[in-house]
Amino acid sequence: MNRKTQVIRFPAWRSRMLLLLLLMGFVVLAGRSFFLQVINTGFLQAQGDSRIERVIQLPAHRGMITDRYGEPLAISTPMESIAASPQDVHISQDQFDQLKKLLDLSGKELKEKLYAKRDFIYLKRQIPPVQAKAVKALNIPGVFLQQEYKRFYPAGEMIAHVIGFTNINDAGQEGVELAYQKWLAGIPGSQLVIKDNRGQIIEDAATLKAPIQGHDLSLSIDRRLQYLAFRELAKGVEQSKASSGSIVMLDARTGEILALANIPTFNPNNRENLIPGNTRDRAVTDSFEPGSVMKPFLISAALKAGKITPQTLIQTAPGYWTVEGRVIHDADPKGLITVSQVIKYSSNVGASKIALMLKPEVMWKLYHSVGFGEVPGSGLPGEVAGDLHPWADWRPINQATMSYGNGVSVSLLQLARAYTIFTNGGVLLPVSIIKRTDPPVGQRIISSKIASEVRHMMEMVTEPGGTAPNVAIPGYRIAGKTGTAHQAINGSYANNHYYASFVGFAPASNPKFIIAVTIHDPYAKNGNYYGAEVAGPVFRGVMVDALRMLDVPPDAPNQIIAKPQNETVSSGNGNSLAQEKNHAASR
Repeated sequence: MNRKTQVIRFPAWRSRMLLLLLLMGFVVLAGRSFFLQVINTGFLQAQGDSRIERVIQLPAHRGMITDRYGEPLAISTPMESIAASPQDVHISQDQFDQLKKLLDLSGKELKEKLYAKRDFIYLKRQIPPVQAKAVKALNIPGVFLQQEYKRFYPAGEMIAHVIGFTNINDAGQEGVELAYQKWLAGIPGSQLVIKDNRGQIIEDAATLKAPIQGHDLSLSIDRRLQYLAFRELAKGVEQSKASSGSIVMLDARTGEILALANIPTFNPNNRENLIPGNTRDRAVTDSFEPGSVMKPFLISAALKAGKITPQTLIQTAPGYWTVEGRVIHDADPKGLITVSQVIKYSSNVGASKIALMLKPEVMWKLYHSVGFGEVPGSGLPGEVAGDLHPWADWRPINQATMSYGNGVSVSLLQLARAYTIFTNGGVLLPVSIIKRTDPPVGQRIISSKIASEVRHMMEMVTEPGGTAPNVAIPGYRIAGKTGTAHQAINGSYANNHYYASFVGFAPASNPKFIIAVTIHDPYAKNGNYYGAEVAGPVFRGVMVDALRMLDVPPDAPNQIIAKPQNETVSSGNGNSLAQEKNHAASR
C-alpha cells in the first residue's frame, strides 16, 4: 500500500528569526568580548594580577658599627622569618597542628594571624635555620619565608651602653644605635613578585624601588682600651661592694672617647630577662655631686683672677672654719700651707677660703666655661647638663661648699671633658663618640701657664704625702684628683652613701689619656669609701695597661715610688667621716 509522505513545512519567517537570533547572540558576545578585552581591560588585568602578583618589602642592610680601627662592634646578619598572605592561605588541619608546634604558637594565635584581613603578616620572626626549613617543608599555600636582618654585637656587655641595641624591626633603641638611626638604617625598597596558586613566589617580576643600604659608622672607641676599662671597673665595683660605677677614658689631645663603661651592664644579644635600669648609660645620663675633683677648677679661677699664686700661703688652722654659722672641716689639719698644698692635701678649709676671695660671678664663669651646666655634645643620647645654679643666687656658704664639689652636680662625661683644659694648655676640647679625621677646634679657658701650674699641683696628689699615692705608676708622672661626696637622697645628704671619684691623666708631661672614674654607693661601714681607695685603683689598673699597650714612652724613667714618711696620708679627698657629715650640714 502506497502511502504518501507528508512534508511539514514551516513558515519562512521562522528560520529567518532563528538566524537573526543567532546573529544577535554572536554580536552580543563579540561586543562583550570587545568591552572586556579592549574597553575594560585594565580592570580585568588588575583582578588577575591581584591573584598572582604581590609587592613585598626589600629590607635595607643596616650599616656596621666599628671601633676606631675597624673592629666590628655591631653587625647585621641575615635571618629567616615566617610570613603569610592570609588571602592565599589553604591549610589542612594536620598542617595547622604541625605549624603551630613548630612556631610555638597557640591555636588561637595562629588562627588569628592566618585569617587576618591583611595582605601580609608575620607568623614568627627571626627563627633558627633548622626551624625555617621545617616550616618550608610543610608546603602550605600562602605561608612563606621572608628574609630579614638581625643585629649582633660581638663585644657583648663590655660596650653595651655605648652601642645600645635595636628592636625586632631593626630600629635603634639605645646608645649609638638610637643616636645615629637615620645614618645606620638605610631606606627599605620594594619588589613585585609572581605567586602560583599555592601562594608561593615563583618569579621576581620587577624591582619597584631598590633599597638604599645603611652607612657604616666608625666610633672613637678603641676596643682594646674598652676591654681594660670594663674589666677594671667591674673589679672595682665588686671589691667595694658598690651599687654601680662608671668610667670614661678620653684621648687627652683630641677629646675622643676611647672607652666608656658602666656597671651594672646587660647583654645586648640576649635581652629576654633584661633589667630596664641596667641599660642606663650612667656616665652620660646621671649627674652627681663630684666632691673635691672640682678643686682644680676653683684654683684655676683664682689664678686667672690674679688673687693667688701657687706659693700663696693659706691658713687652714685649726682645721675648721665657720661660714654663715656652718662649719667646714679638714680631716688632717696642716696649718699654714701653700695653694699647691691645698690641692695636694685636699684641704676644704683652704679651698673655701680661696673661693670667698672671688666674686661669685668669676667662679661661676670658670665652672660654666668648662661645660658644667651644659650638655657635653658627645653624640650619645640622654646627655644631662647637670646643675650649676646662677651665681646671683649664691650665698657665701654655697660658694664655699661648691669649691670642694658640694652644691653642684655634673655627669662623669662632663667631668672628663672639663679636665682637657689641663692636658691642652688651657684649651677646652669638644668630646666625640665618632672617630675624628680632623683636629678638633677647642676654646681657650685659661692660659697655658695656669694649666701647667695646676697640672703640677695635681701631680703632687699622687706623690708621697698626697691624697692618692696609691695610683702612682713607676716610670710615669701621674696627675689627678680624688673626690668623695655624700649622696643626696630625698633632698638631704645620706649617711653611709657616697660617690667616690678619681680623675687624672698621664703622662703628666705630655698627656695621652684622661680617665675619670666614679663609684656609686661603695660599702661604707668598713670606712673604705674614699676616692683614692675605691676609684683610684680602677684608674691605675686601666692607665698602667693602656700606657704599656700603646707603647707610651715613660716621662720619669728613673722615678722610684717611695712610701710617705713622717707625714699622714689621708684617704680620698682628705675628708674623715665626721668631716663628710659636716659637709652635709653645711649645704
